[in-house]
Amino acid sequence: MDISATPASPWRQAPLTAVRAFGAGSTWRSFMHLATGAAVGIFGGLILFILVLVGIGGIVTIVVPLATAGAVLVFSAALTVVQRSRHTAFLGAEWPDGPFAQPVTFAPKALLAILRNPKTWRQLSYHLIAGPYGFVALLITLFSWAFGPAMALAPLVAIGSGVSLRHWIICVAGIVVFIAAPWITRGLAWLDAQMARHLLGTSRAEALALRVTDLAASRNSTVDAADAERRRIERDLHDGAQQRLTSLAMNLGIARATIDDMPEAGSRALEEAHEEAKQVLTDLRDLVRGLHPAVLEDRGLDAALSAVAARSPIPVRLRVDMDRRAAQDVEAVAYFVVSEALTNAARHSGAENATVDITFNGDLLRLRITDDGRGGADPEGGTGLRGLDDRVRSVDGAFHLTSPLGGPTTIEAELPCAS
Repeated sequence: MDISATPASPWRQAPLTAVRAFGAGSTWRSFMHLATGAAVGIFGGLILFILVLVGIGGIVTIVVPLATAGAVLVFSAALTVVQRSRHTAFLGAEWPDGPFAQPVTFAPKALLAILRNPKTWRQLSYHLIAGPYGFVALLITLFSWAFGPAMALAPLVAIGSGVSLRHWIICVAGIVVFIAAPWITRGLAWLDAQMARHLLGTSRAEALALRVTDLAASRNSTVDAADAERRRIERDLHDGAQQRLTSLAMNLGIARATIDDMPEAGSRALEEAHEEAKQVLTDLRDLVRGLHPAVLEDRGLDAALSAVAARSPIPVRLRVDMDRRAAQDVEAVAYFVVSEALTNAARHSGAENATVDITFNGDLLRLRITDDGRGGADPEGGTGLRGLDDRVRSVDGAFHLTSPLGGPTTIEAELPCAS
């Protein structure tokens, strides 16, 4: 058996662990945290206590209680910034809503909102607790560091008068206290950190709300980036490939009209190439319109949907009632929903007529597309209905599909618009 490979006993490792604990940076950061916590806590608690006494003493008036209440809120907010900074500096604490407390203003509505906010009272309660706790924690820490060695020297002090069992008990207790001093310091700092996390930090509901806000902002930036990319692709196709295809189709048409002595096979190939070029140009124009039509950006949703209705293979009755333009991303989603719904109606439902109603109701843009087709539309059927739902939800909208067998099929969407 290889003795050198045998793991060391925990008891043998204990002295080394204790020595390391005394020199660990976390121990001394915890000590500084408790020292500054006692100073800040006592000072802050004393100021808050004086303000409360002043407010109670001037309760016969209206001005004094209101002024002291405002001063308490302002001082509590400032004290929260200091305490959070202290926890971050010494213990590495992170605050989901940033290092600063909620700003305090003296506007009546803002003041009422602050008073109704549970975070205000949690922070105030921490400041009232921090003073007594910081004082007691620092006393315990100093006792473990200072009186532990002093107790360990009890037998030496009592040599002249005789060393008794009591002195040896005090000596052993002092050694234990001194060895435990680093862990006592860390434990008291940890307890303070837990109180701060629950009282100065955010609750689970508040953290989730912040997360939702962050995700919504991220989602909005992604949607905006995708919309900007669609516009760039539309411009590139319109100014590049579409112009070249138009030129190619025109040249092929001129060749067909002017070249008379071409063999029949060559003439037929030229004719097929001309027709194919025109079809590709038509498909490309439809693609460009589907990405982001220029008329939508220049003239708005009414003009863009009028063009869609005019190109539709089935008759479409369009009614647009908007007293103002919506946001660009909302208009793009509305255009996409109507265009795709009319395409589905023409290709898959066997409809003979369709109706499109667009209304602005408050801050909601409402879409209603109805066709008289056979019905039975299924989002899982691969007709793009799931994509419509996804596009509507990308702007926090609501999508509804009603399509019984035999028809009619009705698609309704509500898109929120900022006022």
